[in-house]
Amino acid sequence: MSRVTCDLTISLDGFVAGPNQSLADPLGEGGELLHRWQFEEPESNEAELEGILAAGAYIMGRNMFAGPGAWDEEWRGWWGEEPPYQAPVFVLTHHHREPLEMHGGTTFNFVTEGIESALAQARTSAGSKDVAIAGGAQTVRQFLSAGLIDELRLHIAPIVLGAGERLLDGVANLKLEPTEVSGTRLVTHVRYRVVH
Repeated sequence: MSRVTCDLTISLDGFVAGPNQSLADPLGEGGELLHRWQFEEPESNEAELEGILAAGAYIMGRNMFAGPGAWDEEWRGWWGEEPPYQAPVFVLTHHHREPLEMHGGTTFNFVTEGIESALAQARTSAGSKDVAIAGGAQTVRQFLSAGLIDELRLHIAPIVLGAGERLLDGVANLKLEPTEVSGTRLVTHVRYRVVH
């Protein structure tokens, strides 16, 4: 059976997004700084970037797909007409929507039956490849709390956001075993095996 992985970039103080997230500023104030390593040092972080996009299917929360606020039926995601996933993406939501096919092999599927249903559908789609929990923080917390993630890969940016969306708030009894550490001047990569 495929593994369930999760890659997230976080600040030193544990935030995956800054304060005041909005449609105009989806990562919140200062949140864009978290991801400098992906754009300013892609060659030095090539293995980690490839790992993020190696899954056979992805799961994300509704806010990661469309941001906070009212659901816009015309919204097609933040990534343009050819999102980077190139695989099925299962979006957790409370509002039914027909699948959205994009260029490059990405199809957004909207799941209203909860995380277990999304994971079952993603596993079927992924085949022997991993399923990746793409985010945001609330979605990752649900999967961690339910014991459904096998490997957590944190990409720690050397910045302090001070406020925003914290990754591990409310997650209890989480046992992590570090298996690999690497990095560059803009990021420290830590792979953790989640001990079940």
